[in-house]
Amino acid sequence: MAGKLDGRIAIITGGARGQGAATARIFAAEGARVVIADLLDAEGAAVARDLGAAAAYRKLDVADEKAWSTLAEETAARWGAADILINNAGVVHVASLVELDKHDFERVLQVNVIGPWLGIKTIAPAMIAKGKGSIVNICSTAALWGMNGLGAYSASKWALRGLTKTAAMELGCKGVRVNAVFPGGVNTVMSNSTNRPVEELDKLFLGQPIQRIAEPEEIARASLFLASDDASYLCGAELAVDGGLTLGKYSDSRPGAPNSPGTLL
Repeated sequence: MAGKLDGRIAIITGGARGQGAATARIFAAEGARVVIADLLDAEGAAVARDLGAAAAYRKLDVADEKAWSTLAEETAARWGAADILINNAGVVHVASLVELDKHDFERVLQVNVIGPWLGIKTIAPAMIAKGKGSIVNICSTAALWGMNGLGAYSASKWALRGLTKTAAMELGCKGVRVNAVFPGGVNTVMSNSTNRPVEELDKLFLGQPIQRIAEPEEIARASLFLASDDASYLCGAELAVDGGLTLGKYSDSRPGAPNSPGTLL
């Protein structure tokens, strides 16, 4: 049976682990040839080895414009110009606004905003020349509401949300669809750096309709949908893959439940 991405060439930033690695594996399984772009050489090379001839690892600092140009040239020489770009690389820094260091704020913006912009700037022209392509920006629920302690991260993801809308407006008429995924809590190194058991993590999500943390593959499948022809009429879409987190706080309607609406009256 044909894969959803047969014959496509995809670049996935931050592809060495977590959501990026899960996306690379799913894309390869659906017939794509995948460039895993990251700064984590050992992890990225390991993912590429696991995927065999369908994948290649390339070192990339997403904030380096020259590195993007080199990546595009190497990809084109190996397989051809990219059909898909997944702007997945991201960093987070936890600090209140009054305690946030300027260097840390700038570092988050460089990776989370400048990086995706450079990716679009570098990769989109070849897509335009072919008259088709798909770009998926990995945003966050931090771009859908306020989050204390994450000023730099939230600002960067709100900026990426705006960049997505602008890119969709500018590129959609040229055959290139640009959309965004907004993950909620995901069991990756970024949100689970101490490798806590998933049962413990799930307890943090009892206030949302789907009362558990997401696995990376669940976010990757959303990227697969947007990258594929299944989403051929989606442009500038915002897909919240968050278990209902941003709907509001879930209340158990059963009488006497700890978070029943009646307990607040």
